[in-house]
Amino acid sequence: MSDGHGPTPETPSGWSAEQPPPYSAPPASPWTAPGSQQQGPYGGPPHRQAPQGPHAPYPPPPPYQQHGQQHGQHYGQQPPYGPPMPHPPALRPGIIPLRPLGLGDILDGTIKLIRSNPKAVLGLSAIAALIAAVPLAVGQAFVIDATRVALDDPTGAAEAQLNSVYGVIGQYGGTLISYAVQFVVVTLLTGVLTRILGRAVFGGNLSAGEAWRLVKGRVPALFGVVGLMAVIMLVPLIVFTLIMVALALNASASDLGWLFGATILFLILYVGYYLFFRTRFALASPAVVLEGRGPIDAMRRSWQLVTGDFWRVFGILLLTTLLVGLVAGILTVPFTMAGTLFGMLGADSIATTVLAAVLLALGTMLGSMLTYPFEAGVSGLLYADRRMRSEAFDLVLQTAAIEQQRQGWVHDSADELWHPSNSARS
Repeated sequence: MSDGHGPTPETPSGWSAEQPPPYSAPPASPWTAPGSQQQGPYGGPPHRQAPQGPHAPYPPPPPYQQHGQQHGQHYGQQPPYGPPMPHPPALRPGIIPLRPLGLGDILDGTIKLIRSNPKAVLGLSAIAALIAAVPLAVGQAFVIDATRVALDDPTGAAEAQLNSVYGVIGQYGGTLISYAVQFVVVTLLTGVLTRILGRAVFGGNLSAGEAWRLVKGRVPALFGVVGLMAVIMLVPLIVFTLIMVALALNASASDLGWLFGATILFLILYVGYYLFFRTRFALASPAVVLEGRGPIDAMRRSWQLVTGDFWRVFGILLLTTLLVGLVAGILTVPFTMAGTLFGMLGADSIATTVLAAVLLALGTMLGSMLTYPFEAGVSGLLYADRRMRSEAFDLVLQTAAIEQQRQGWVHDSADELWHPSNSARS
């Protein structure tokens, strides 16, 4: 069972210090959408009105408040006279404030996701990264060994040629196996991390086992999304490659120039094509896990959520990729250099090849262990942000969070809140 409270670094009780508990809890169900009952403007209970008349226990509001009420001012607007009225802070029961998110909120929430549940998040990420890194590291170790043999015997002896063949097979074979493994483990990891994030928004924690039990029924749909994405991305590349190969085989020497130019132009267009569809379908995996949608429906849902805010979503995803790439590179480079130098300059033995492979695998694992959870966290929080902006979903989250705060724990039924039927504008 989940721990329920899910303490966060802000306060021992799991609720942010920036938001005091409400005076009273809403009497309705915690999952009631705003608008079906009387509420305050921020999703909580309605504000109490000051008693009027000669027997009022406290004086009426000052004149500037009366003036504002006469002109229909809403709570949170600045009065025409007197000191400015501060905006009330948003509820923050978990890793993010329950309001539309900025870039800082998304990055900070992703870091808090890792810090709040490091055993599940980093542990699963390390296992997935290691499984994906081993085939690639083994292939790279064979390449290094073959290169060292070729340098030791530059005359083109049969043994050097054979080792070069083994190196090529190891390089490309290891890379293909690594990509196949990543296809499986990263898909599973993304689903599990998204489910952990869905509970962490409310301040609750899930163990790796609990998250897997909740996600395993969505695994086929997750693979469906990744498979469809692979088809969308690879088909144009494969078709163009086959066309260019056919043209090159029948072209004369004078035609090679325009074939090269056409290839460069295609690659530029393909980068734009890839980034466009990568952004449009970036929220499909969270929709599969949190909303229970099928692959095509989830991709349609992602397209819908991104519509109207494409460039912002694109910018955040691109910035995230650059940040995690930079940090992962800093962690990976020392191990990669050590493994390469040891394989090139070490003795010609199996132990040298194995040690080089281990160093390369450790470097790749450390980089991926950070990349996987950070990209999954940013994608999940972008999904939550787009729902809050386009569907007023922050009001639903606030209503549920107030009820959970009153009860003092996060119930398992909080996971059902992500269903689209709970949107305030559904």
